[in-house]
Amino acid sequence: MRLWRYLTEADLRREWFMGGTDAAPGADFELVTDHDNLSSDDVPYPESHECYRGMVWKEKVLRFEPPRLLETSFQGGKNGTVTYELFPEGDGTRLMLTHKGIISGTGAQDFGSGWTSHLAVLQARLSGGSVRDFWALHAQSREAVAKALG
Repeated sequence: MRLWRYLTEADLRREWFMGGTDAAPGADFELVTDHDNLSSDDVPYPESHECYRGMVWKEKVLRFEPPRLLETSFQGGKNGTVTYELFPEGDGTRLMLTHKGIISGTGAQDFGSGWTSHLAVLQARLSGGSVRDFWALHAQSREAVAKALG
């Protein structure tokens, strides 16, 4: 399944989220922050995110049930776990992402806008498209999440 590969294979994952190493059953893997790959246009990294550029996160695969469920630690387990659940739907696949155990003080705002942006890039990639400016998309997502959180 193509979507499963975008979640588990580092070369595909870096096109929408973070690269690093492949996720495999019961294994540790790495996520490397480099969002230069997410925009089709040449856009600068925002100064506010530059400190994360090149950061390596050591993660653990907690559950690996291809092609329907992947659960991993997030930020080395410091900000909980992320579960990706895949469900067949018509000719496609529905992805449900659950991020729980967030302890960051800016949690819902930061992670909500981040996941919204990254999943939009994933959807574009899977449909054969791209996102021209990830950082503009991220700013829009940040505003939408802030409004939703009221």
